[in-house]
Amino acid sequence: MGALHYLSNCCIVTSTRTNRKPMQTVEIKVKMDCDGCERKVKNAVNSMKGVKTVEVNRKQNRVTVSGYIDPNKVLKSVKSTGKMAIFWPYVPYDLVSYPYVAQAYDKKAPPGFVKNVPQANADEHTITYLFSDDNPNACSIM
Repeated sequence: MGALHYLSNCCIVTSTRTNRKPMQTVEIKVKMDCDGCERKVKNAVNSMKGVKTVEVNRKQNRVTVSGYIDPNKVLKSVKSTGKMAIFWPYVPYDLVSYPYVAQAYDKKAPPGFVKNVPQANADEHTITYLFSDDNPNACSIM
């Protein structure tokens, strides 16, 4: 049994391949005014290793990159073009519980989007639990 185990370990081919980054989508907000800006950003991101698709929406100032990439490297690549860039700070209006919280509502946001802040995503369960019969301290609040 020992000899077979030794021979089987010798015959195993080990892979030198490193672990790939997971497939992910990165959304970045970039101020773009013209076709030249759009082309410059798109070429900078396309030249990165692991990028599968790049979608540029100049109307929303949004760049969506998909592939086996590191989000911080994508942001750094976009900033290397000289454009101001940040990670996409908005979420769709429908996914937020309280879209008109002072920090969530942003006039600069594209139509149908609000800022992603914790106050807008408040959990209603904690509020209703305060007045629940299951809560032993509910009477002390009233």
